Amino acid sequence: MKRISTYMPNDDYQYRMRLQEWKMGDLQGKIAEQTRVRELRDDPLAAAHSTRFQSKITRLKRFSDNIEKVQGDHRVAEGYMTSANNIILRIRELAIQGSNDTYSKEDKAKMGEEVNQLLNELVEISNAEDGNGNSIFSGDKNNGIAFRAETGMVPGAAGKKITSVEYVGTVNRQETEVSESSYMNTDFPGNRVFWAEQQQVFSSVDASNYSVLEDTSISIDGENIELNAGDNVHAVMAKINDADIAVKAQLDPVTNSIILKSTTPHQIWMEDTDGGSVLKDLGLVSARSGRPPANIDKDARVSGGSLFDMVIALRDNLYVGNTIDIGGKALKGIDMAHNNILSEITRLGAEDERLDTTYKRIAYEIPNIQQMNSNAVDLDFAEAITDLKMMEKTQQATLQTAAKVLKPTLLDYLR
Repeated sequence: MKRISTYMPNDDYQYRMRLQEWKMGDLQGKIAEQTRVRELRDDPLAAAHSTRFQSKITRLKRFSDNIEKVQGDHRVAEGYMTSANNIILRIRELAIQGSNDTYSKEDKAKMGEEVNQLLNELVEISNAEDGNGNSIFSGDKNNGIAFRAETGMVPGAAGKKITSVEYVGTVNRQETEVSESSYMNTDFPGNRVFWAEQQQVFSSVDASNYSVLEDTSISIDGENIELNAGDNVHAVMAKINDADIAVKAQLDPVTNSIILKSTTPHQIWMEDTDGGSVLKDLGLVSARSGRPPANIDKDARVSGGSLFDMVIALRDNLYVGNTIDIGGKALKGIDMAHNNILSEITRLGAEDERLDTTYKRIAYEIPNIQQMNSNAVDLDFAEAITDLKMMEKTQQATLQTAAKVLKPTLLDYLR
């Protein structure tokens, strides 16, 4: 038997009114937020799709920002490379003039002085910084200079001049994600940009009976190469040749010693890692020589120089009036350095074209995903406003009816 309380009509009325008010408030909130899914329970499937869409949109916007940052860095680096290329062209003109015997020794010495000033400017460019004060051509070493110049006396010249330029940056790769699982190198190691010849390192150690003692690894040009215990010199060379680096290894047929050769103009960067000593045992590096590139074994022969080496050699020959070397090795070295920096500028142009294409694709993709997200969770304003007006009318009618049904009288208080 159901017991009916005196307060039951009033309680039922208040419950229904509060429920109606909550529905109105919820709908007003959806209108204010312009979405029909304020909570997961509103539409779990649409909420799940919207979460994925918003995550994708956020990632695409981050990729766009990354591309703009990389393109900005590329343009700054390209500007300095172009300036260096223009200087190299002027140095080449002086080399051609200096190789002509119609100029006197004094004239060639004056040309050497101009080349010296241009060399100083090249060193300044190689140590250039971006807008944040980070070194552009030192790899991932942001603070400090990329190249260190040593000075000394030069035959035929007055005062101290630059006698050598050493790279003191790194070759560690810096990558930025520009699209899903697609990365772009953002570093400009100076020992690639300002290089001239392909470098070769000739060991003096007979490696015919060599084998790796324990599992270890070596690093060449920043690439880690895993080696296993028992690997002989041929296995070591095979792993170097299979690595994603512009360096190849071979065995000297006469001395049975290992030779490393770069396949593109750059300085070979190598070191033992994980506490190993493979490169040291093969006679390529010395444990007492410090960090690369100053760690090459003193008994190993090294060939292949930088842009600075070529300019210094040309300047020195101009100072003393050595016509044959000016028009021979010096001019050849300048041409190789010129070709290399042109290749770097071309590479930047190709990468920038790729970034432009990727940026346009992302700019087209973002609105499409935003539309998909809108279809999943956006509110139909016409329908929502119509429903809200109906709720307001219903609430007013309910209040009017309740006022008549629950209208209190004096007898109600006397009961």
